[in-house]
Amino acid sequence: MQSGDLQIVKLAKNGSMVKPGDPVVQFDGSTLRRTVQEKQSELKQADAEIEQAQAQARISEEQNATAVMKARYDIERAQLDVGKGETVSRLENEQAKLAFGDAQQRLRELQEKVKSDRTTAEADVSGKRRKREKALFDLKRAEQGLLSLELKAPAAGMVNILPNFRSGGPFGGQQEFQEGDRAWPGAAIVELPDLSSVHLEARLDEADRGRLKPQQEATVRIEAVPGKDFKARVAAISVLARVDFSSGWPPARNFSLNLVFLDVDPRMRPGMTAVARIGTERIPDVLVVPAEAIFQRDGAPIVYTLSGSQFIETPVTIAKRGKEQAIISGGANPGDRVATRRPSPQMVKGAR
Repeated sequence: MQSGDLQIVKLAKNGSMVKPGDPVVQFDGSTLRRTVQEKQSELKQADAEIEQAQAQARISEEQNATAVMKARYDIERAQLDVGKGETVSRLENEQAKLAFGDAQQRLRELQEKVKSDRTTAEADVSGKRRKREKALFDLKRAEQGLLSLELKAPAAGMVNILPNFRSGGPFGGQQEFQEGDRAWPGAAIVELPDLSSVHLEARLDEADRGRLKPQQEATVRIEAVPGKDFKARVAAISVLARVDFSSGWPPARNFSLNLVFLDVDPRMRPGMTAVARIGTERIPDVLVVPAEAIFQRDGAPIVYTLSGSQFIETPVTIAKRGKEQAIISGGANPGDRVATRRPSPQMVKGAR
């Protein structure tokens, strides 16, 4: 909070691996360095003021001690004059008594002044010491803040730079933090995820909620890692459904699904998009076609199989159908190439 303007001057590369103690983020420390210099000057000035106050207190103490000694000498001399008795005139005797009383009063006043001056000097030195303590506290805080401007990795991991929510508009489009950006106290800039265990957060339709349970195996395909399927297992399914505004309007209600990968690839990165397939039932030796390859003709399902340069309408019998695939029990043959879009009438040869 006391670091002033938090401008990023150095930032670790996104996706790089770091070890404990490696610098990850470094902020501009010019403001704090200037503050440290100012507090050092204030500390030196406070030390000088304390020394000056203590020296002035010693001088006042010596002056008061001299005055008290002189006052006591005056009392002794006045007491001698009073003791002359009848050897002097009555007037001189009365004057000696008055002088003796004045000397005693002066001594009492000096003693009170000594106490007052001592209390004042102690209060002055105490106030300057408090000022020095405050300057020292501010200096240590500024030095600690200067050290904290370099953020180091507390553990090994991969650098994942988070989006800067102040860089985009009200409808999103934020960019990642980069060198030169200004952060704020408490801002989350970098994450160091431990990739020894990778999870996938997915959405599950209400219709499929009752068909899944924890520990079921899944196959995950990551768009950024093509050509490889990853094995995963269902870790948790939310109890309540949530409204998903990202699916269009009207928004659907989906359950949160958490899957844990059984094998981790070093190319995996946080925030990647993936699609998971979870088998709820296994049916051996069946013919499967994409669901979008099934069309309707006079209320009956058909597929368009490619024969040469034309398509042939082929009636099929659907045993089961899902969102992405359908099981055909009759009509088409394994190896047939089917259209996933309805071809134009000129390309259709006729029903088989």
